[in-house]
Amino acid sequence: MASHNELGKKGEQLAVDFLVENGYKILERNYRFDKAEVDVIAKLDEVLAIVEVKTRSTADFGNPQDFVKPKQIKNLVKAIDEYVTVNSLDVEVRFDIVAILKQEKNFSIEHLKNAFYHF
Repeated sequence: MASHNELGKKGEQLAVDFLVENGYKILERNYRFDKAEVDVIAKLDEVLAIVEVKTRSTADFGNPQDFVKPKQIKNLVKAIDEYVTVNSLDVEVRFDIVAILKQEKNFSIEHLKNAFYHF
């Protein structure tokens, strides 16, 4: 596996661990619909948190959260609309980003709640 794929998998696991430690229940990982892959679907109380995980080995080219693009957001919204409909959920939906930055042997984790809105 390419090193960037390994970093991405490590980042995703760190994000899941972080969310669980903060009281979230993980409902889905790597949920796919159409052209979208949702990294994590989690629930906290009556809020469905759709979490995009972005992991980078350096901030030289920008912060991890800067790499969530409008087309990706559009695909995520479409996928979650399907997920909520198919599962007959009556919940508030929130789109978050967990930004992870590798700093030598350590990782910093930033949870951006309501990081973007559907449009």
